[in-house]
Amino acid sequence: MFIQTEATPNPATLKFLPGRTVLGNGTFEARDAGEAVRSPLAARLFEIPGVTGVFFGSDFVTVTKGAGEWPHLKPAILGVIMEHFVSGHAVLGEEHEEAVDDAFFEAKDAGLVDTIRELIDTRVRPAVANDGGDITFRGYKDGVVFLAMKGSCSGCPSSTATLKNGIENLLRHFVPDVTEVRPV
Repeated sequence: MFIQTEATPNPATLKFLPGRTVLGNGTFEARDAGEAVRSPLAARLFEIPGVTGVFFGSDFVTVTKGAGEWPHLKPAILGVIMEHFVSGHAVLGEEHEEAVDDAFFEAKDAGLVDTIRELIDTRVRPAVANDGGDITFRGYKDGVVFLAMKGSCSGCPSSTATLKNGIENLLRHFVPDVTEVRPV
């Protein structure tokens, strides 16, 4: 098994591509060992000293480090990922549930929100997934779109620029009612 790695815009996060499906549907993020217990793979990755975050996308795993340097952490991470996929174990435990859509917006804005979600799902999320992360719609109120950033996007030094210069401009172009985009 050959696992490719890619740098992300976040220097504390590295993207691992195992060449197979990681999650067939949705995403999973663990920001600490407590959240990682829902995934055998995430739990094993958190056993590596210096790992502070794990994110699973459709065909990639991103790992965020706190202390330590990538040349020291990368071999251990590659070993855990390879062992896991070779063993054939599930990436997530059976109790894993997709997040409930608890987005907030007023009923009168439903059509507008549908357009915003479609733009995010078709234009923004695929680009962000290429960088090892995910962005999801969390709400809309008085012209402000609220987005949750996950994976390599969470804590990325360029995330503010991505939100303001990229996503905000895109949404304002297609949905003139949008005045601002904020992270939650």
